[in-house]
Amino acid sequence: MDKISNILPSISEIIKRYRLTPNKKLGQNFILDTDITDRIVLSAGNLKGINVLEIGSGAGTLTRSLLASNAEKIVAVEMDVNCIKALETLIAANVERLKVVQGDALKIKEEEVIDYPAKVIANLPYNIGTELVLKWITKTNLFESITVMLQKEVVERMSAMPSTTHYGRLSIICQLLCEVEKKFDVEAHHFYPPPKVTSSIVTITPRKEPLYNANISKVEKMTQILFGQRRKMVRSILKNKVQNLESVLEELNINPLARPENLTLKNFCDLGDKIIPL
Repeated sequence: MDKISNILPSISEIIKRYRLTPNKKLGQNFILDTDITDRIVLSAGNLKGINVLEIGSGAGTLTRSLLASNAEKIVAVEMDVNCIKALETLIAANVERLKVVQGDALKIKEEEVIDYPAKVIANLPYNIGTELVLKWITKTNLFESITVMLQKEVVERMSAMPSTTHYGRLSIICQLLCEVEKKFDVEAHHFYPPPKVTSSIVTITPRKEPLYNANISKVEKMTQILFGQRRKMVRSILKNKVQNLESVLEELNINPLARPENLTLKNFCDLGDKIIPL
């Protein structure tokens, strides 16, 4: 990182030079501290021979850290034309390794812009972070892992265990399809402008096969039904949806008085398989 830092203007200078103003509609908060972005890159593990997808490169802080790593190639997806202009110096100095794609990360087809083996490493916009992660975790044929910065509460929801405050639909889908490992928190003062929340770095590793042999769409439907009324008992939520409910719950070893937040991941898989039609 030091060699690159000595050649390039500081991030603060880049922001001033290109008059970068964070766009609230795009969920932009520019990270200023390369020590933090270096840690993010290290959290993603060995990048030798790996292509990296970065979303929302902003002023280029994380992009610099990625270029200082041993990653094979970096593809940065950015919507903001002004931010792309701010990356011109980086692009010119790294023509073979850095490609910038202007576009909406929710709409791009990742397999068309990056080759396997690939990892996602990104400081994600808060407003689309969860949606992006849910999009990526099914792409096991492309991404080896996803190391991203998200709102701390979102990371807590991803990794939450049953009978805890943050346990919900996101916990179940993420843990069924992935291994989730929180790395560290990033306080607001490391950003411009400082967000009103703390951020967290998380590494999400897609499983080759789901943790349990389950129909994912059925599990998703089951989580929607139950967590739509999370304070009610399972028996009350399902009483008008399932015949012989008491027998079904007994067969699956589920307490009818339990609330959705008390059910295990396997409980949701079993209920989805038993109750939701094809």
